[in-house]
Amino acid sequence: MTSKKSKVQSHEEDDAEQMEAKTDSGEDSSDDENPDIYKGDEGITVDFEGRNPIDSDLDGIKQMLGQLFVKAHIDLNELSGLIIGQNYVGSVLKQAYTDDDDEEEDEDMEDPCQIVFGVTTAINLANKQDQPCVKQLQKMIFEKAEKYATDSVLKLFREALQSGTKSTALLLNERFVNIPAAVCVPMFENLMVEMDRARLKGMPYKFDYFLMFVKYYQKAATGAKAAEVLYSNDEEEYFIKDSLASFDYSVQKETTTALAGNWLEEDEELQPFRKVLLIEANKLPDIVGTVKSLIAGAVSN
Repeated sequence: MTSKKSKVQSHEEDDAEQMEAKTDSGEDSSDDENPDIYKGDEGITVDFEGRNPIDSDLDGIKQMLGQLFVKAHIDLNELSGLIIGQNYVGSVLKQAYTDDDDEEEDEDMEDPCQIVFGVTTAINLANKQDQPCVKQLQKMIFEKAEKYATDSVLKLFREALQSGTKSTALLLNERFVNIPAAVCVPMFENLMVEMDRARLKGMPYKFDYFLMFVKYYQKAATGAKAAEVLYSNDEEEYFIKDSLASFDYSVQKETTTALAGNWLEEDEELQPFRKVLLIEANKLPDIVGTVKSLIAGAVSN
């Protein structure tokens, strides 16, 4: 796979590359532990690139899934294995190799960069419906939907996931906190190219819907100040806007901390939630295009 390089700056004042996001947005990288408190003045510049997932990425991918499906009864080891098994579609985000190594890399060689900073991929849930982890995922979705979704929304999710007439993929867009939204664009663009290529080869990557989980936090209203929503991945606000249906559930009981990323010592705790989206598959190129335009506009301003 051709590496997708995207130079990004993890810096609290880099508003352009964070789509002019709120400085509090984001999440602890594991949802459970991070002893380091952001002081408000640290920043680094890092080159990232998307790469095909390989066997040694298993634990890193599992960590990414763990911060999304926090303490859910889903076999994340198996789900991570599915991602690696379809490595011709989807990417893991890693620190870039040197330019000299980039063109001559032997794909069978041991990966010198072991840390997975993010994962972007799509898993065909209909095609993998007999896998225990997929069954567990669907069970969790409908347990939550039956409790929190409206009847009309629940009906749409049932049609997408249980009718047997629709093809739905789990769309994953997960990364460590404080990696700016700009990095998602080449990852999604490459994913769409790879899915197109797979379809031309007769592989099951033609979808009716994408299922997506969004991490966000809510700051309670105080006095005249309205409640505030902070997205862990800023660009996902635009996936929400173009979604067909959605429902929300709290993960407050599953987490030991609810501080958002880029947090300061004086910041108050936020309530962590997940929003489950159902997105019509043909909307994905336009959504990615919107995010790309917004990032480009922010950089030029």
